[in-house]
Amino acid sequence: MLSALTVLTAFASKQQTAAHGYPINPVPFTSVKVSPGTFWGQRLEASRKVTIPLAFSKCEETDRYTNFSNAAKHLQDPSKVFEIKKGTFPFDDTDPYKTIEGASYILQTYPDEALASYIDSVLNVIASAQEPDGYLYTARTQNPEHPHDWSGPTRWSAEEQGSHELYNLGHMVESAVAHYQATGSRKFLDIAIRFADLVCKEVGPNPGQACVVPGHQIAEMALARLYLATGDKKYLDEAKFLLDYRGKTTVKQEYSQSHKPVVEQDEAVGHAVRAAYMYAGMADVAALTGDKDYIKAIDAIWDNIVSKKLYITGGIGATGNGEAFGKNYELPNATAYCETCAAIGNVYVNHRLFLLHGESKYYDVLERTLYNGLISGVSLEGNGFFYPNPLESAGGYERKPWFGCACCPSNICRFIPSLPGYVYAVKDHNLYVNLFLSNKSELKVAGKKVCLSQTTEYPWSGDVTIRIDENKAGKFIFKIRIPGWVRNQVVPSDLYTYADGKQTSLPSVSVNDFQHEVFNTNIEPDGYFAIGGKWKKGDVIKIHFDMEPRIVRANENVEADRGMFCVERGPLVYCAEQPDNKDDIMEAHISPNTQFRTGKTEIAGTSVTTLVAEDQPLTLIPYYAWCHRGAGKMRVWLPL
Repeated sequence: MLSALTVLTAFASKQQTAAHGYPINPVPFTSVKVSPGTFWGQRLEASRKVTIPLAFSKCEETDRYTNFSNAAKHLQDPSKVFEIKKGTFPFDDTDPYKTIEGASYILQTYPDEALASYIDSVLNVIASAQEPDGYLYTARTQNPEHPHDWSGPTRWSAEEQGSHELYNLGHMVESAVAHYQATGSRKFLDIAIRFADLVCKEVGPNPGQACVVPGHQIAEMALARLYLATGDKKYLDEAKFLLDYRGKTTVKQEYSQSHKPVVEQDEAVGHAVRAAYMYAGMADVAALTGDKDYIKAIDAIWDNIVSKKLYITGGIGATGNGEAFGKNYELPNATAYCETCAAIGNVYVNHRLFLLHGESKYYDVLERTLYNGLISGVSLEGNGFFYPNPLESAGGYERKPWFGCACCPSNICRFIPSLPGYVYAVKDHNLYVNLFLSNKSELKVAGKKVCLSQTTEYPWSGDVTIRIDENKAGKFIFKIRIPGWVRNQVVPSDLYTYADGKQTSLPSVSVNDFQHEVFNTNIEPDGYFAIGGKWKKGDVIKIHFDMEPRIVRANENVEADRGMFCVERGPLVYCAEQPDNKDDIMEAHISPNTQFRTGKTEIAGTSVTTLVAEDQPLTLIPYYAWCHRGAGKMRVWLPL
């Protein structure tokens, strides 16, 4: 007991003495409670009641747990080996990790002893498969002489070709840190630390080490997260090694972004999920070390995505050939890949770049992705999933209850419940309000306790109320994000622009009913409206954004969208879907002068705001809500 106390005290001390964090500190998910029954409350509830139980059940049905127990049996008796089943993947271990991560986040909003106990039982199974030196990779341990076909004859030997050993480590670490933060238990964290310590020992540039980099990135961002959780700089150093040596080892190809060193890259290429995870890791290293070469490279890559390779839905990845980015301005609609995992990766990248630079434009992209190309990947009920998210369908396209390669469902499982960690951020005496959703939060500004309540019907309404419930910080500044769409900017580039000639009114902001004038001149260059003061309990800030339907056109270089328009309202992209329209939507046209009125309809038991054209029989629904009423035609872009 005394020994355990010593370990925990040392761990806490390391946390407190962590040398360097992000320039801006995210308010953790543990500090924000999303209000039930709201837009995001319903999503979290669907995750709790449907998605997470479904994912755990699929882990049972598809032998994910059996892989761990088989590995444990071999460790106990080396004469016992198990055939690696055909059709499985060496990254199947990550599905339990990702599901535990999502369940850990959800425990913060919905404490559940039964769920916590189930997670603990799964961790017992996982722990039993860990080799004495910390290695945990069931695709090899079940049958060391004949491991999975992708795994290579020895540890790390096929890492750059497809073994996914470091990918498995990455998802394990991400999950273990979330579990520790949510529960205070070190059970999973200690398992992950043992594996991470082994990687730091065995993978690197020194004699006797395997000088390899991940074939599928995510270990880089995970190790940076482990550094922040423990304060142990060796994890950040290892993350930087995995990035520094990319383009310098055996495999050099655009597919895995290993065609050149990362600091020489300035264009998003190759497999979009691998890319997004790597770019998130680069942003981590840039933010946590201040390395100017990394900052320059990730800024250039982000600019390339946002100005030439971003779908209007925030999706990334134009082609199913390699699940990859296309060429500049190559953004087809019917064949758009826009993998759900890539949308999640896009959120990770933009969140980290905000924490580095503190500019609202990163949250503009994050919000666009979040409300459109990301949540489209899961049904409103929480039990159906898209792998690709096209922007047009001739019919026959439906969400699936699961996939053999289950990366997207389990990624949705872990991401949706993590949303509370994206709402606020803090730097010194500045409190950033980045997302508008109903919640109660208890956070720290300048190290002092502040409690807030935010209420809103966003994204259906532009009215937001923030109430100060407690303030021990004295004077501080609220930095309220003014979304790009409010400032007549579709995205932070010329890739998309408004074509209707309208000018959205600037927001109104009041404090205790005293109106503050908001002009372009007093919206700060970083995209925020700042209100300072010595806040007291009961103070109320009210914000109003006009939510006009807007007509959007794409840059003329986007061949697929020439002569086409699409429609937005607030952060939501809209689409035409056949169930709402008697006429064939493939014959529908639109003009920049088309006027829309709002309406309501119910989809999968949820009320959504529709847009109804006033000059023709055309109804549009939010893009994320399509394909809930059977397979049918859908399109986002409509011809002039």
